[in-house]
Amino acid sequence: MKNTSSKSDYFASLGKDIPAGLVVFLVALPLCLGISLASGAPLLAGIITGVVGGLVVSLLSGSQLSVSGPAAGLTVIVLNGIETLQSYEAFLLAVVLAGVLQVALGFLKAGVIGLYFPSSVIKGMLAAIGLILILKQIPHFMGADDDFFGEMNFLQPDGRNTFSEILHAFTAIQLGALIIGIISLAILILWEQPFMKRIKLFKLVPGALIVVIGSVGINYLFLNYSPELAVAGTHLVNLPNISSMGELQNELRLPAFDQLTNPSLYVVAFTIAIIASLETLLSVEAVDKLDPHKRRTPNNRELKAQGVGNIIAGMLGGIPMTAVIVRSSANVAAGGKTKMSAFIHGIFLLLSVLFLAGFLNQVPLSALAAVLLMVGYKLTKPTLFKGQLKLGHEQFIPFVVTIVAILFTDLLVGILIGLAVGVFFILKANYKSPYFFHKEEHRDKETIRIKLSEHVSFLNKASIVLTLEKLPDNSHVIIDGANSEYIDYDVLEAIHEFKKTAHERGIFVEVFNVEEVQVLDMH
Repeated sequence: MKNTSSKSDYFASLGKDIPAGLVVFLVALPLCLGISLASGAPLLAGIITGVVGGLVVSLLSGSQLSVSGPAAGLTVIVLNGIETLQSYEAFLLAVVLAGVLQVALGFLKAGVIGLYFPSSVIKGMLAAIGLILILKQIPHFMGADDDFFGEMNFLQPDGRNTFSEILHAFTAIQLGALIIGIISLAILILWEQPFMKRIKLFKLVPGALIVVIGSVGINYLFLNYSPELAVAGTHLVNLPNISSMGELQNELRLPAFDQLTNPSLYVVAFTIAIIASLETLLSVEAVDKLDPHKRRTPNNRELKAQGVGNIIAGMLGGIPMTAVIVRSSANVAAGGKTKMSAFIHGIFLLLSVLFLAGFLNQVPLSALAAVLLMVGYKLTKPTLFKGQLKLGHEQFIPFVVTIVAILFTDLLVGILIGLAVGVFFILKANYKSPYFFHKEEHRDKETIRIKLSEHVSFLNKASIVLTLEKLPDNSHVIIDGANSEYIDYDVLEAIHEFKKTAHERGIFVEVFNVEEVQVLDMH
């Protein structure tokens, strides 16, 4: 289905998109701050990128449901980039150049790469993200994790890993945070029940908003009546307090254009452009699979939109952005219908910096962890595993390998491992089905008919060559390409070579409807 929506669709869907945008904002805010912190960038940098992703990229993108902003997968690249270029301002220039490169990739139609990721690998990525969200949020849910909110890699900055962090969390529970987390999760589960959805008020108000307001209220009661349960400041949202536009301007950092002669600048820019583009293409492919309306995102347009977003973010002092699967999944789970939900989340992010810092800094992270636990569950429901298993081992094995690889490494490395396994099964399938083989017994000699299939690519060459090599001596072989629309040059060459030498084994070869290939004699 084509990805088209008219202006009237956008306005008609506002009843769904405004609450969804609010939920995405609540999830995005601590992620933007946490990723800034982990990247060694100013705290405001992640918010700037989130605002640009919401207000600019959502409008330029052809995707209706993906949300753009700072990505956990880029934290190491940002950290190393700032260190390599020795100043944050020089790094901002690299972000701007990376954006220019992404726009160029869009015009060169490099977005087609996204279509080559097998469905089993994309579904494995979604399930892995769901599991990681659940595993990573458990310590925050218990008030026991000091790593940044949104950290996704197996090996953590504090030296622990995903599983050892959970074990540690059970020895360092903050009871107040845990109580708030449990109540928040209970509210979210209640909000999903069919009887609640039949009440109009509850359909309009997202459960996540009730959770946020309720968590602040509960923590206020703790502070006043049971201080030992009050959630520690390290487990609250930590938004910079900006009281005027002048203060905001003072916080903005600008790119250092005098670094254009620095060769390292271009290496960092190229790295950002390639990794951010890959992560974006993976994310939009995954979000398209989650979309109930199965709308397809134009990949080249997405690369251009991301490029423009990175140019603007870099000019304003923001870190690089991609389309991000966690926020996009939250958007789908919250009932977002069009790109307006991503735009609205951008408005909320901007307003939060200017007017809402005081209130939002009282929100416990355990409440937001409960929201992400629900998103994680929806991404990795048991029905997804059952569905993949029913499709057979060719789909199930790459799916499981992708999940395990992402869990124990990171998103991009895991995807590449899953892709390698997926390609193996694709090659195996191609190996089996490039032709129809029929054997007939005659008095004088055996007759073998090989009818080539509709499309015979270079992937089929190994199968055809091995089949020709195993043909019995002194047989009559008929190779027929009447059904073929396309036969790869390598395959034609292999058939020609076989025909040229078959007489040495007493094989009589007839070739019909297959273009002859002129092969240079190198001897």
